[in-house]
Amino acid sequence: MRIVSVSRRTDIPAFYSPWLFRRLKEGYALVRNPRNAKQTRFVSLKPEDVHCFVFWTKDARPMFARLDELEAHESAFYFMWTVTPYGPEFEPGFSRKEEIVSAFRQLSGRIGPRRTIWRYDPVVLDDSFPVRKHLEAFARMCASLDGATERCIVSFVDMYRKLRGKGITEVGEEDMRIIARGFSEIAGAHGIAVQTCCEAADFGAEGCFPGGCIDAALVEELSGKPVPEKKDAGQRPLCRCAPSVDIGAYDTCPGGCAYCYATQSAAAVRANVSRHDPASPLLTGIPSPEEQALIERSRTQQQISLGLL
Repeated sequence: MRIVSVSRRTDIPAFYSPWLFRRLKEGYALVRNPRNAKQTRFVSLKPEDVHCFVFWTKDARPMFARLDELEAHESAFYFMWTVTPYGPEFEPGFSRKEEIVSAFRQLSGRIGPRRTIWRYDPVVLDDSFPVRKHLEAFARMCASLDGATERCIVSFVDMYRKLRGKGITEVGEEDMRIIARGFSEIAGAHGIAVQTCCEAADFGAEGCFPGGCIDAALVEELSGKPVPEKKDAGQRPLCRCAPSVDIGAYDTCPGGCAYCYATQSAAAVRANVSRHDPASPLLTGIPSPEEQALIERSRTQQQISLGLL
């Protein structure tokens, strides 16, 4: 069995939910290796093969009308929903934050605050968002999300090459500690625990403790099935996530977030979006003859394992 990540590489709930529900109905997806397009993986999405689905998004509303189908799938799931205070200068593809917060509360009311995790990610410092403004914005958001979540995952911006020269500054450890302490105190007053993601510094003294976004303990709790306590070797060295299989693809998110590591080229995004077919088992493009043969082999192997052949 596996944990399925949907997706670190793109916002599938916001932009590709028809494709996702088609994949759940058909019971599988194809995923090309992002480092070697000639390698393709068949990923079973059948309930008997999936511990849990972990959804990463900035706007889950396109999935709301079909949550009954998701529940009927019989696999555990939870959402990690990023809500930040930034405007179109950083996040041009997403709605006003008042609408997003309202939708977050709506989802929590449906599936519960334990399965609706808030990500304040990343913390970006520039002239328009100094430390003080982050603390003020975080306080407002905590008040708005009181009772709607139990956990907020925080990380500080990583200075990827494409961010150089855009007025964004690397967050120093002193500012990190001020923010971590302030966030912890503010969130604690609303019953929200603050967890850090992929940070080298120890913020335990500030009340923030490291953890995995794909949380083995939470998956085990929700699924009722044991999850091995081991680290995902395919992630960054400081990542504490449990192993998972990601069914997304890079350079496919139309959200256009300025800080996103998964988007290197707006032109590539436009090309990949134009190649998206909701009926295809691939997120972008259609299977080659070799990939179609992989589907047939995998289906046959599944039937053999179930004693149907």
